[in-house]
Amino acid sequence: MGEPTQRTIKANGISLNVAEQGDGPMVLLCHGFPEGWYSWRHQLDALAAAGYRAVAPDMRGYGKSDRPEAIDQYTILHMVGDLVGVLDAFEAKDAVIVGHDWGATIAWHTARLRPDRFRAAAILSVPYRPRSPVRPTSVMPRTADAQFYQLYFQEPGVAEAEFERDPRATLGAMLFGGSGEGAAAIRAQRSAPCSSAVPAKGRRRSAPMPSVPAGPSASGWSRARMACCRRCRCRSPHG
Repeated sequence: MGEPTQRTIKANGISLNVAEQGDGPMVLLCHGFPEGWYSWRHQLDALAAAGYRAVAPDMRGYGKSDRPEAIDQYTILHMVGDLVGVLDAFEAKDAVIVGHDWGATIAWHTARLRPDRFRAAAILSVPYRPRSPVRPTSVMPRTADAQFYQLYFQEPGVAEAEFERDPRATLGAMLFGGSGEGAAAIRAQRSAPCSSAVPAKGRRRSAPMPSVPAGPSASGWSRARMACCRRCRCRSPHG
């Protein structure tokens, strides 16, 4: 079916980079964090082969798309407007929307708020959650030495200072940790006994354990991710 093509479109007052492949009814794919359109490369090909026009944008703030500085430019309503703008740019009457991770939340609200443009929704990894009576950050897990990763990003400048010391290494470590190979490496590290818990004479020689790349974000990012799985005795970094 060929390869996806990329182009820049105007949508909702900003520029969005989009990848597209195939012809037919539109399927709009919304990626999560920390990803981009490339996360959908296999699905783009499969959908095109099945007779659909698959479109995957770099969402607002990601990849080659615009990234407004103001925090208030990233509300759900802005995200919904972006996706409606994608349909308008492609002159599509409607579409099926698919979302993964943070993209799942965006997809849910997009389908709810604009049923006239999105006739169906497919949600991956994050179920629908209605508006809570309390602020979401107030119930996110936090311990003395770890916190949920979204809390790590709340204070402006903290994550930026750590990540920007070496963006390539940071993003490489994060993306590897979230991949199939990275998840397998993390599980292997977590299942290995802590060196301090096994007497030296009782240890067995074994093949070297796969390691997760350690970027400059190993301190803050790993502590933030550790709160997602508190059973990890060896405190291996999470993807």
